[in-house]
Amino acid sequence: MSANPSKKLKLWELKRVNEADFRAQKKFPLVLVLDSIRSLNNIGSFFRTADAFNVELIYLCGITAQPPHRDIHKTALGATETVKWEYRSSLHEALDELKACGYAICVVEQAVETTLLQEVEAIEAKGFALVFGNEVDGVDQTALDRADHIIEVPQFGTKHSLNVSVCAGIVLWEFAKKYFN
Repeated sequence: MSANPSKKLKLWELKRVNEADFRAQKKFPLVLVLDSIRSLNNIGSFFRTADAFNVELIYLCGITAQPPHRDIHKTALGATETVKWEYRSSLHEALDELKACGYAICVVEQAVETTLLQEVEAIEAKGFALVFGNEVDGVDQTALDRADHIIEVPQFGTKHSLNVSVCAGIVLWEFAKKYFN
């Protein structure tokens, strides 16, 4: 008799890697760049999502808070201990550094000319720096001016934007698919 295919799995049945193995495994060449994210819960959510999608690094820029912080930890559920991160006071220095290392700078924003999210599979690069902006003002215009690509998530409702951490999950899924084999 076979197991029930719709049976909900227990955490121990998921066969996830442990923290040490996760830190050691080869990461996808994806870097998240957070441009002055205000919400500590959003920051924690970025960490947790970065862990799920095997992200190489998170740059926390500008006023983005840094771990350790109780409210970040509450949402990250320990991912601040597994995902590598660095703080840069200057978003522009972070982007220049990433560009010099061969990453394509992909700003997630609404602009006059964009690449729709479903079209990112055609973008070729050594790696991708995905830039997400402040919950009110979005990504700084000077970062858009430095971008190799401006990525837009299509939306079909009445609101003008998604929550930034929800947006990150959607965008990361599309970029992480490039590395499945």
